[in-house]
Amino acid sequence: MLSFTFNSSRPTCNFFHSPLLPCPLPLISHRRTIKLRRKPISAITISSSNPQPPYLPSSNPPPGQKLYQPFRPPLSKSPIPPQYVNLDTNARLDVLTNRLGLWYDYAPLIPPLIQDGFDPSILEEITGIAGAEQNRLVVGAQVRESLVQSGVDAETLQFYDQDGAGLLYEIRLLSASQRAAAAKYMVENKFLAGDANELARAIKDFPRRKGDRGWYCFDYTLPADCLAFMYYRQALENREPELRTIALEKALSVAVSNEAKTWIRKELDGNDGDAEGQGRDGGVVDGVKVPVVRLNLGEIAEATVVAVLPVCGAGDRGREVLEAPLEYECKGDFGIVEAEKEWSRWVVLPAWEPVVKVKKGLVVVAFSDARALPWRVNRWYKEEAILVVVDRGQKEVVADDGFYLVLSEDELKVERGSILKEKGREESLGSVVIVVRPPREDFENELAHDDWE
Repeated sequence: MLSFTFNSSRPTCNFFHSPLLPCPLPLISHRRTIKLRRKPISAITISSSNPQPPYLPSSNPPPGQKLYQPFRPPLSKSPIPPQYVNLDTNARLDVLTNRLGLWYDYAPLIPPLIQDGFDPSILEEITGIAGAEQNRLVVGAQVRESLVQSGVDAETLQFYDQDGAGLLYEIRLLSASQRAAAAKYMVENKFLAGDANELARAIKDFPRRKGDRGWYCFDYTLPADCLAFMYYRQALENREPELRTIALEKALSVAVSNEAKTWIRKELDGNDGDAEGQGRDGGVVDGVKVPVVRLNLGEIAEATVVAVLPVCGAGDRGREVLEAPLEYECKGDFGIVEAEKEWSRWVVLPAWEPVVKVKKGLVVVAFSDARALPWRVNRWYKEEAILVVVDRGQKEVVADDGFYLVLSEDELKVERGSILKEKGREESLGSVVIVVRPPREDFENELAHDDWE
């Protein structure tokens, strides 16, 4: 019979993280005494072929079963090594406490102990393995087991024998074939955990970018090409020529397929052949030209830095564009947004380079129909809501290939600089910095490269 009574000797601190806050804010947790139910704990062997059913809420629960059940992690898919199968509970705890063996050998011992009633915090007190580390060990061991089942060579697996849980944890969301390719690539390039996270995001994000400029030139089956495409896309969204060149050179150094290398070299030389001067989804990127980006689902939630901008309607004939606050910033410990005047509508966007580069005077104009932009109507175009980010500090019509917000026939539109010059207009409401399209799951029928007028 084994039972524990645990008294917390000090209050714990949890933190809310926000991109608007300069530092985490502690929430005080009151002291309490945690008493576990007294019940026998015994070592058991868990078969992965016969998992226990999950606890699901039901309107008619079985007699004696509560509607609420505490969280329990799923049973481990990694088999328990033979040397640990017949150990009792105390012996298994001793293995974890003293790290007896390789990490992926003792990691499968954690889920059975939690299923037997050990809370992760109690396991942390006993073994010294933090709750987050417990999760990394269990998930990393499952990822490694999938690599074994995929036939990954022993030399690659050996690379992850020491402290490999963090690396393998980062590729957990990839498919089995993607994991195998990513694991080999990380070994070849001696990746760290941060690099692994970036690689996994690049691979996962690649299919969502279908229709983006140059997408078809990169090989989705090659992790290096996925990473190169991410760097290439970041280059297109950068308005600073020097930084854009650095990002393109980085993409070229990573790319593997000949087609991807050729495409990036053309971009570096300023001669793309098919769509000179145009950016992703048909946006233009050279000089002061405009990138067009589609917001990804959950992109704002994942962003570490965001921009908060005032929003104007497209149907007020430009009145709100002139009246919107010019200066606004986050102040204080809570990052409270303060503006020079009151404003009713604001939007949060990721802190893309073209956005954060403008220090003052940005405003967002919300169009309910993308036809406000100069798409070519003799081809298929997308009728959807868009956000146009405008720099009101740059009103003079200077660049022929730039785009400007203007009031035309009592409605707001976006016009190319050359068209405005032909009409004799020398001033606009502001120059367009970036165009944002709404997030979508389906990316078929995207704008082609030549859909701009």
